[in-house]
Amino acid sequence: MNKAETRFKMIKERHKKTFFKAVKEKKADKQMIPLCRYISSTKNFFTSSSCAGRILLLDVGKEGNKREAAFHSKWHRKVKLKELTEGINKKHQEEELWFKLDPFILHLGTNTLENAEKILKTTRKTGIRRAGIMTVEEGKFIVELIGTQVISFPIKIKEKVLLNEEYLKKALEKANKKLEKNYLQLKKFEKICRKELK
Repeated sequence: MNKAETRFKMIKERHKKTFFKAVKEKKADKQMIPLCRYISSTKNFFTSSSCAGRILLLDVGKEGNKREAAFHSKWHRKVKLKELTEGINKKHQEEELWFKLDPFILHLGTNTLENAEKILKTTRKTGIRRAGIMTVEEGKFIVELIGTQVISFPIKIKEKVLLNEEYLKKALEKANKKLEKNYLQLKKFEKICRKELK
């Protein structure tokens, strides 16, 4: 076994342990578990981080940058209007409160450039358009996959809610539908992975 193979084996084992620990502690998104479990069982691939997609309310500072932002409420599933309204009515710390739908994000690791390209081919078969190789090192190639189902807008400034209930209802319906599409694309990707990635 050469240096690159040894390094890959160690990296894969470390990430595998991290994943199963997250599952045990109920910190892994349930929609991601079957896919990540399968990837962990393969010889040449691993997952380094993942999020299945979520609906959230985000506390945003005056400058509107991520460093100042904090989660106000978040759900890794479809949301009811009552839950969203309760989240909006909770006191927030920063200047603005934003409503967001974040898509899935998945980092897949592998041992060779050829296998990284195989991941990219698999994403194209699934219709995932945002994917690319983000790390190239000896014995370690990381491919990032990001879904395209996104919504983002300000919902409250200081104590003033910017939208009426009818608009809020429609926006939430749209977000729930987009989240469902996001989860279906993940399932499709998992199905193709089981055929293509060994």
